[in-house]
Amino acid sequence: MRSACFILLVIVGIAGEANANTHSITFGRALPVKLLIGPSENKTLDITVRPLYVDGKLKEFTTGNPHDVTEQEFVVRRAYRINDVLPDDPHKNARWLWERGNWLVVNRVSGKVMVLNFPDFDPFYSEVSWYRDYAAYCGVTSSNDRVVAVVVEIAGKKPLFRKTVGQSKGGDTSDSNCLPPRWERQPPRVTFFPVGSDQFTVNVSGHFADQAEDSDE
Repeated sequence: MRSACFILLVIVGIAGEANANTHSITFGRALPVKLLIGPSENKTLDITVRPLYVDGKLKEFTTGNPHDVTEQEFVVRRAYRINDVLPDDPHKNARWLWERGNWLVVNRVSGKVMVLNFPDFDPFYSEVSWYRDYAAYCGVTSSNDRVVAVVVEIAGKKPLFRKTVGQSKGGDTSDSNCLPPRWERQPPRVTFFPVGSDQFTVNVSGHFADQAEDSDE
């Protein structure tokens, strides 16, 4: 009898621990908003944002479609509001503008939401293409004058591949510098399409990446 009670308590304890570690990750209703674009921010782009909830609590706002990395983790683009009020504005009420930010990685098991700080990532001009846990995009250097092709791995501290591909055009659209990279499998590789330069392909294997031999140098 004591053995049966002990087994029952163990089962109840395991079930309670499993429930305690289970988190509810949900998206709210999509909301249409305006995004200011262009160097002078004198044009607008229509996008939609969705709230991200963890256990019913609002954690972030997001935009675009999520990408499943594993069964436990997915990534999604962050969106946020920033206060546009000037110090000498007569009315000090907040004037909120929407902006797109970095990507988020969300763990369905732990409920953790973390920001991915990709090197040379530009919130407007960098269009990220995902494959497995790899991200490929065209970034912009800190001096804002050069465009770089980048391949990163979520868990990596340094880019697997980084190459300067031209000067930043500073146009009004997100594809002013590059078209979105295109992934292929078997073997895993990604092709970049920089505006004003020849396209080239990068082979990716594990924690390494290098330009394919048949690509233009």
